[in-house]
Amino acid sequence: MNTYTKRSLLFAFVVGHLALLPWHTEAKVTLPAFFSNNMVLQQKDNAPLWGSTDSKKEVKIRTSWNGKSYIAKPDSKGNWKIAVSTPSYGGPYSITFDDGETLTLSNILIGEVWVCSGQSNMEMPLAGWGKINNYEKEIQSATFPEIRLLQVQKATSTAPLSDVKIDGGSWQLCSPNTVENFSSVAYFFARNIYESKHIPIGLIHTSWGGTIAEAWTSGPSLKKMSDFASAVQKMENDRNGDGSEEVKYQAALKVWTAALNAKDQGYEGGKAIWAATGQNVSDWQTMTLPATWESAGLGEFDGIVWFRKTFTVPAAWAGKDLTLSLGPIDDNDYTFFNGTEIGKTEGWDKPRTYTVPGNLVKEGENYVTVRVYDGSGNGGIYGEAKKVFVKNASGEKVELAGEWKFKKGASLTDLPSMPVVNTGPNRPTVLYNAMINPIVPYAIRGAIWYQGESNASRAYQYRELFPLMISDWRKSWNRGDFPFYFVQLANFMKANDQPVESEWAELREAQKMTLSLPNTGMAVTIDIGEEKDIHPKNKQEVGRRLALIARANVYGEKIAYSGPIYESNKIENNTVRLSFKHTDKGLSIKGGNELKGFAIAGSDQKFYWAQAKIVGNTVVVSSPQVPNPVAVRYNWANNPSGNLYNVAGLPASPFRTDDWKGITAGKK
Repeated sequence: MNTYTKRSLLFAFVVGHLALLPWHTEAKVTLPAFFSNNMVLQQKDNAPLWGSTDSKKEVKIRTSWNGKSYIAKPDSKGNWKIAVSTPSYGGPYSITFDDGETLTLSNILIGEVWVCSGQSNMEMPLAGWGKINNYEKEIQSATFPEIRLLQVQKATSTAPLSDVKIDGGSWQLCSPNTVENFSSVAYFFARNIYESKHIPIGLIHTSWGGTIAEAWTSGPSLKKMSDFASAVQKMENDRNGDGSEEVKYQAALKVWTAALNAKDQGYEGGKAIWAATGQNVSDWQTMTLPATWESAGLGEFDGIVWFRKTFTVPAAWAGKDLTLSLGPIDDNDYTFFNGTEIGKTEGWDKPRTYTVPGNLVKEGENYVTVRVYDGSGNGGIYGEAKKVFVKNASGEKVELAGEWKFKKGASLTDLPSMPVVNTGPNRPTVLYNAMINPIVPYAIRGAIWYQGESNASRAYQYRELFPLMISDWRKSWNRGDFPFYFVQLANFMKANDQPVESEWAELREAQKMTLSLPNTGMAVTIDIGEEKDIHPKNKQEVGRRLALIARANVYGEKIAYSGPIYESNKIENNTVRLSFKHTDKGLSIKGGNELKGFAIAGSDQKFYWAQAKIVGNTVVVSSPQVPNPVAVRYNWANNPSGNLYNVAGLPASPFRTDDWKGITAGKK
């Protein structure tokens, strides 16, 4: 163990107490929340430091690693900024700020700093709501004092902010106590690099589940896209106004909701007639739940669907309170028990658990009715079968997974577009303003990103939006084309028996196209997703694959870091020969001797499953049903089963050779 490692361990207890001192209020110098004890500064850099001083005097800054002093001159408002040179990795060090009163930050490490952002799969903690694979063991072993964690609190703003709130008030040393609610992807990314390079790692985690990429993009950049220009302009116009945009939105939403309810056949005169006792459901169809209704045969449908499940209650349960669990519902629900409403919830990722009052519970036949509204993408009662049940106080259960009756209540195609949400995180620019802008220009090595699920229904638009966002961040930081590595969407939802169109496949394509930007990398996770959970539990492998990209391209290791990426094709009579890059010692088949996941089509654009075989570093594809092939697709589905890898054990990215119009083309 080297010197700075020993010293970090010796000072850990002391620094933990130093972090609690109220130094912000005692000193005239005020720093943004992310300049604190335990922080990590980027090595071999000119790291910006900034803040303000009440005294308006010059701020003398001294860095212990080189004994050098700097003078920062405040402007008329007391704000100042300066850059300090940092050495190769090491520490712990300190920085002293003096404007007549002294403020000292301690236990600072010099190392590698990464920003970690995106939506829920980046946010997903080791424990908490995430509970990744082997989370208890992973947490117990997570003592890495040279990995430092900074958790940015969620916030929105229509104007760029200059500071953020930090969980715990400061950087935290990675330990079982601090890591359990931190991003699992970010942690495993850092752990893999640290165990390889033994360089201190600083992680700035700033993500928010269910969010859209345009919320993470700045106004000046986003206005370059015609799809968002007017929305950004409206926000800027209303920024310092009287909130008129919010008033208009609420009024428009009320009108739209009334129109939706009027279209819903399940309501009549304001009463939920399809939930009523005695409702005839003989003409309702049957669906096996839990499942997204797209994967269960309903197809691409947005609107309202009513579900009903009849079950038998034991005599001993009659008249007693019960607990109804339905798992997550996408997006919103009203839930009824024997015709009486017992609860409602908004949010596609929130588990539904409702109390059933005893006066509603009778011996024998009872029924649950659920009115589900879905605004875009997937919809329905989905999740794990074991989480759909009704139980009594003793924990005895009646399982409700299986066949349910269902009927469409209203389709959004019969309504004008829903008003744009003008509150919350899913608005253009508001997360960039509140959760990215404040940390710019903190010296960083690069960024990792896991997002896209919330933009899947607009995948063609993402082709322009995602590269724009990356370029926007790079411009804001003014650090050149810093490394930006992202996760391609994992497999999810029910597998299809035949080749189909897929929003998620088109989003993955948009992500792969973004590799045309310099210094980007993509971790393919098409093999580690889960059919019924949009949040795969194997975050260890996600972090590892991201780390492989960094270790190869930033830290110079001679290792494979990508699975096969489609490069070109050649039609040879009744076959198509596909060529790849990143074959790394050759292509391979995982889990058998037969390649899966390939589909082939002729000029009629009708795809059939194909036979495929590896020939050298190419794959040759054919089908007797397509004598004159023109296009091939691989793993082109929500939850495909392809098994093409390279010898390094990394999966091939989904792809298609055609450019036929997709189902998300033109969607905004």
